[in-house]
Amino acid sequence: MIKVGIVGGTGYTGVELLRLLALHPEVELVAITSRGEAGAAVAGMFPSLRGYVKLDFSDPKDAPLGDCDVVFFATPNGIAMQQAEALLASGVRVIDLAADFRIKDIAVWEKWYGMSHASPDLVAEAVYGLPEVNREKIRSARLIANPGCYPTATQLGFLPLIENGCVDTTSLIADAKSGVSGAGRKAEVHSLFSEAADNFKAYGVPGHRHLPEIRQGLSLAAGREVGLTFVPHLTPMIRGIHATLYARITREADFQAMFEERYANEPFVDVLPPKSHPETRSVRAANTCRIAIHRPQGGDTLVVLSVIDNLVKGAAGQAVQNMNIMFGFDECAGLSLVPVLP
Repeated sequence: MIKVGIVGGTGYTGVELLRLLALHPEVELVAITSRGEAGAAVAGMFPSLRGYVKLDFSDPKDAPLGDCDVVFFATPNGIAMQQAEALLASGVRVIDLAADFRIKDIAVWEKWYGMSHASPDLVAEAVYGLPEVNREKIRSARLIANPGCYPTATQLGFLPLIENGCVDTTSLIADAKSGVSGAGRKAEVHSLFSEAADNFKAYGVPGHRHLPEIRQGLSLAAGREVGLTFVPHLTPMIRGIHATLYARITREADFQAMFEERYANEPFVDVLPPKSHPETRSVRAANTCRIAIHRPQGGDTLVVLSVIDNLVKGAAGQAVQNMNIMFGFDECAGLSLVPVLP
């Protein structure tokens, strides 16, 4: 049994962490912080947690985070980098669900996130928490940079092709769609019901913050810089990401078998049979990525369809998966979830 704290428990990723950790067989929740809600019952804000989480929110300065074995940061970008060093020094392991430690090039990070990095020395130490790539490094890590939602769906879809050197890595295309929960639990005009419902739009076409993260991961797999066009879209649904990925074939192979073999031992990646079309609802509330491979009209372009729940495999579920690996638990502990349908 380990003691767990959460910094920033009032957002969508925070409440999703609470949902997953509340019944985890190896976890004792000891602290959930919120400056604005300090003293209020967690179940008062999130009635779905009544009977499962009996803690009150605590002010970060008073929370017993130093007594925890691991602390999750479910906070906006720029928070974890200010607090992680002190926690690490006290022997606490840290999993950051924001982007503070994902990008190794500090100048690139500062350009895309518009602030100076407070802990550049920790960036080199942080392990990028994509288990399907870095499982062994995650086992011994003190600090995990949990991947973004778009990067998770996109990298898992492209990786087998890039690792096997059978597609043109100079002209990859990721056409991705996300539900409105990806924008976070805050009041913004674009995510109001009247703005997002009955509507579909692209955004961030000139450049999105997840672009350098995806490029970094795919370039490491390729052994050279990749060329990637990444276009995200906002869809009128609450949860889910659907990434439609395009790559030009440079070497023939049995692509279906390639994906099946690559992910054969991955508990949370499901390669579907040929001609399948994965749906976002097939992974809703589950820590699963479902993938299908197509070759339209037998041409020279492969189309990979990759779907995840952006709050689970794209955020909190993957963070719990990383925690399980770090502490030697069953990797599926607390994550054996049947997707919710309808």
